[in-house]
Amino acid sequence: MDTTLPQEGTELLSETREREPKSYIPTYSLAYFGVMIALMTPVMVTMALKIKRIVPAGSEDGALGLVLGVGALFALFANPLVGRLSDRTTARWGMRAPWIVGGVLGGFLALASIGIAQNVATVLIGWCIAQASFNGALAAVAATLPDQVPVRRRGVVSGIVGLATPLAILAGSIMADQLTTDMTRFLVPGLFALVLGTFFALTLKDRKLTTPPTVKLSVGQFFGSFVFNPRKHPDFGWVWLTKFLVMFGYAGIATYLPYYLMDNFSMSEKDVTGFIVLYNVVGMAAMVISSPLGGILSDKIGKRRPFVSAAGVIMAIGLFLIVIAPSTTVLIIAGGIIGFGAGSFMSVDQALASETLPNKDDMAKDLGVLNIANALPQSIAPAIAPAIIAAGSATALGGYQTWYLFGTLVALAGGILVYRIKGVK
Repeated sequence: MDTTLPQEGTELLSETREREPKSYIPTYSLAYFGVMIALMTPVMVTMALKIKRIVPAGSEDGALGLVLGVGALFALFANPLVGRLSDRTTARWGMRAPWIVGGVLGGFLALASIGIAQNVATVLIGWCIAQASFNGALAAVAATLPDQVPVRRRGVVSGIVGLATPLAILAGSIMADQLTTDMTRFLVPGLFALVLGTFFALTLKDRKLTTPPTVKLSVGQFFGSFVFNPRKHPDFGWVWLTKFLVMFGYAGIATYLPYYLMDNFSMSEKDVTGFIVLYNVVGMAAMVISSPLGGILSDKIGKRRPFVSAAGVIMAIGLFLIVIAPSTTVLIIAGGIIGFGAGSFMSVDQALASETLPNKDDMAKDLGVLNIANALPQSIAPAIAPAIIAAGSATALGGYQTWYLFGTLVALAGGILVYRIKGVK
């Protein structure tokens, strides 16, 4: 089948097919998995351990917040910008593939630099480049979903791909536990992204533009790559906010788990990495149940919002268990509950988003703006965490418990506000 689109704005491939190409789901899932390993392993485990070794004792909270917060800002810009540029790309290789390959290669080199870094400044620069590169690649990967998959199949695909992130977190935690040096802890996840992302790009029957866009990218359009009009497109705005809140409760809050374990349960670094593996195994097992099931059921009943709402509430319950946990056994149970809720969310997240996109000719740009909701919690959370943890330390609840209570309320808000979306059931 000819996959070339003759001009800008021509009918999408997904609109002419009964279903996606046979190889698409496995290669798309692997690419997403690879990029998420490279992004989430440092965020969830290895960056905290790296920072703790290169800064004076007692200053790790602030240093970690600086690195992750500033780095995530680069993700905010890279996602929508690369998305918009890929919408205008006329390369013979396709619209998305060049950005995927360039992104995973740049990210791999940046993680290698972090592995050998001996000071916070070098780590910060490397993480900024890694975030920009991998998130640029992720924007191009995500744009292939509406390119290739018919609307009626997007819940199934989203449910399957929803497992990629928790699987990546699990795989990354196992790597952190088994690998013994900083270099390998950063290089190996980057290698996964490089290999799997490149493989997806090489096998993708990419959408193509054979005629350059007639309208040049203006300064206004450039800065418009990072925003949208929530009044003009309110459903897309509520999808964005819901995604931000739920992801804040899932990924943003979890960044400080290693320090929480060390501080409240007197764990060593080796104990922490081993515990996080078990924590993620339980969470992954719960996601294996809820993510595919959620995607299939949402397609069958034709509704997305109930699954997102349930996700926020379930995750809030799990986060609150962490607040009151008297033992590590309760923490493991909490991880399973959070995983079940996150699986429900990820099963329909992309399907819900694809049905509220403002403009099909700017899909990758709009999906990039939406992906800001993934990256922004990783910026805001580390920026505000030291203050919340410090304030909580002076209370009976405790510093890290206060932080997780805050995450509980944020995730719950995400589950409630999804019903502000009116154009999708």
